[in-house]
Formats: sequence, C-alpha cells, structure tokens
Amino acid sequence: MEEEATLVIIKPDGLKKSLTGNVLSRLSETKLKIIGSKVIKVNRDLAEKHYSHLKKEPFYPELIKYITGALHGENRVMALIYWGKGAIGKVREIAGTTNPEEAEPVSVRGAYGRILTTGLFENVIHASSSPSEAEREIKLWFDPGEIVMDLYPSRQVDLNLKTRVWQEK
Repeated sequence: MEEEATLVIIKPDGLKKSLTGNVLSRLSETKLKIIGSKVIKVNRDLAEKHYSHLKKEPFYPELIKYITGALHGENRVMALIYWGKGAIGKVREIAGTTNPEEAEPVSVRGAYGRILTTGLFENVIHASSSPSEAEREIKLWFDPGEIVMDLYPSRQVDLNLKTRVWQEK
C-alpha cells in the first residue's frame, strides 16, 4: 500500500446537522494524518469544477444546489486532506457507497445519509475515488500553502493581489 492523499468534504447537510464531530471521529479510525483542513463557502464556479464529470447527468443542477448550500440554507462545507497508506480506500470504506440506502449501516452515509424526493443522494460526505481524482480535487479546493506538506509540485509566484488582513485596534 502506497502513501497517498485523499480529499474529504463534509457537505452542507453534515454541517447543518452538526455531524462534523461524528464524521471526524469515524475518520480517525483510519489512523491517517490530516494535512489540510478548512471550512469554506462553496461558490458556483468551484461546485461546477468539482462536479464537471457529472455535468450531463439529469441530477447535476440539484447537485450544484446541494454542494453550494442552496438546498439547506447553509453554505458551508469542511474540506480536509487525509494522508497515509491506502488513504483513498480507507476513507471510502468509512464513507460507504454513494447511495445511502445501499451503504453499510455503520458507514457515514449509511448512518446519516438519505435520498431526497427529487432522487438526490444527501450523503453527508465526499471522498475522492482515485489518486488522479484526489489530485484534481485537492488542487481545486486547496492552495499549496494551505497544506502542511509538499504534496504536489508547486512554484513560487509574485502576485500583486489585495487581500483582507486583521485590522489593528
């Protein structure tokens, strides 16, 4: 088993239902390292890039509403990067299958997920499916400086950007 990284997203329904601690406790069973973590608002552009492979699916518009919080009135997700041997497989086993009704009852999706009347899977958590998907997703959700190890090759650039800083009293 090789060391690898995987992206985990606790989706808006997970945060709204205060399941974050439960999900993190379950993921701690993997003994993997968290090397990146943040709570963010998901804008439409990020949502569309993340789910670009599902653009032609009939449920795509609902999926975008789901991840951006429009279905729950809660636009927050927790994005995490886990690192270690067999990270993708270990996290996916704890997450359970995408369809909550088919997921093992002890998995995160089996315990906390549901299917909406629209047919959308409200499944609490996203977990990368392969090393190439993990890399694509991690690069979408995190900048190199937000990760505590050099995960992928990066370069230093000088940007003339304005950013928010804490105001002095």
